[in-house]
Amino acid sequence: MSTIIAVAGKGGTGKTTVLALLIHYLLKNGKRPILAVDADADSNLADALGLSGDRSLSTIGKAREDFFQTKGSVPAGMPKEAYFELKLNEVLIESRDIDLLIMGRPEGVGCYCFINNVLRKYLETLGGNYPFVIIDNEAGLEHLSRRTTNDVDCLLIVSDYSLNGLRAAARIRNLAQDLRLKVKKFFLIINNAPSMLSEQFLQELHKLDIDVAGCLPEDSLIPQYDIERRSLLTLPEDEAAVMAMEKIAQKILT
Repeated sequence: MSTIIAVAGKGGTGKTTVLALLIHYLLKNGKRPILAVDADADSNLADALGLSGDRSLSTIGKAREDFFQTKGSVPAGMPKEAYFELKLNEVLIESRDIDLLIMGRPEGVGCYCFINNVLRKYLETLGGNYPFVIIDNEAGLEHLSRRTTNDVDCLLIVSDYSLNGLRAAARIRNLAQDLRLKVKKFFLIINNAPSMLSEQFLQELHKLDIDVAGCLPEDSLIPQYDIERRSLLTLPEDEAAVMAMEKIAQKILT
């Protein structure tokens, strides 16, 4: 059975970085293969993981367009669900230990209910082949109301070191509960945190009544890797953020 972990948070909190550091930990500890799903239209996860591929072509959005353009030529005897699943297999970016599925741009004109239903079924089937499925969501709350984050073992809500970030985290947790999404555990991660949290910040944090998985410190090497287009999976094991994630991962996976 797969362990499904999703990441959410307001824009700019470093969700993709947190997810890449988590995958770094999983690979280091032999928890592989991993299916990573980039459900953010901004699609930065491929760079963070060092996975090549033309992301304008290797996306579910592209598979969806191809499906609508060619569904009149579905091979005789092949159900259209099977034909679309074939298209999805074509956009899966595969590597030795990680496979990446990129959602791509949001839905355009027309009804995509059929596509979304097939996609959910496809992810359930495909995800069963991996011990871990990690989902990077777009910023904000909309993905929750669309139920792209549903039936997960753990929802990691990422906040920066700000009261606005904490309040946004609370809104995400509350909306997920109001929508009765199937989330077994909620955890909060504070990204780019100083060594000492202020009293005001701690007071606001206490009001949230949410499990805090831990804090990730500011790390100058991470933006440097981003500028140099280097995979965060190659960060040194003694790097501060990598070591902090080790403690966080042990807590959320317990």
